[in-house]
Amino acid sequence: MKPINKLWPLASLLLIAQSASVRADQAAPADPSLMVGIGAVNTPRYSGSDQRQWQVVPLVQARDGAFFFDSQKGLGYDLQADNGLYLEHTLGYNLGRSDDNNLWRDGSDKLKGMGNISAVANTAIAVGWQATPWFSVEGKATLPLTDSQGVQYQGSVTLLPWQTSSDTVALQTAALFGDARYNNTFYGVNPQQSERSGYATYHTGGGFYAMQSSLTWNHQYSAQWGSMLIGNYTWLGDKADDSPIVYRRNEFTAIAAITYSF
Repeated sequence: MKPINKLWPLASLLLIAQSASVRADQAAPADPSLMVGIGAVNTPRYSGSDQRQWQVVPLVQARDGAFFFDSQKGLGYDLQADNGLYLEHTLGYNLGRSDDNNLWRDGSDKLKGMGNISAVANTAIAVGWQATPWFSVEGKATLPLTDSQGVQYQGSVTLLPWQTSSDTVALQTAALFGDARYNNTFYGVNPQQSERSGYATYHTGGGFYAMQSSLTWNHQYSAQWGSMLIGNYTWLGDKADDSPIVYRRNEFTAIAAITYSF
């Protein structure tokens, strides 16, 4: 999760159910594990776009104790105290945005003249509390390490209303915030961009820019094979919606994935 782009929902939603279940488990650390899979995503071309596209995304998760690699989150570790408090730190990569239709990152021909937003390496720090096996709260900050896109923050609440040996349903609601550089990088239009693209200039400040809610269903067919279905809804606040490059305030993303665990 991925500005709000086609990969962000996968990073923050695709493995909610699995992550919450692991944190809720107070047993001894599990043996090293590896999961691979493939997901199909139907998503807006960029945050605020009224155009949609399909994308196929490979999935890889490996874990050894507190350390893990996630093809969507990056490389990281997580630590949990006995009282349910936990810390997660990751090093990842954001693909930025293109000013033309693009199959592998956000972008649309409607952004011609806006220029590309460069890809950036970033680090994310999340602090949360697994209050019960079915309820957790979390605060997260994502900071750029190379070319700056600005800083993004989010606060989220996750519920697991249904858990069985083969099925887990997770519901998450998150409030998204950005500093002034972040919000203007993805929603602003500076004078040079305005002259090239024809869009009116737009400048905004830092603060709240979106709400995001998701429903995730994780089903295990066997010890190895599993599947996930995710529906994600995003509502853009005024700092984003007032931008001339935003054509649609309400956004939906659908994700279906099949996984295999070794």
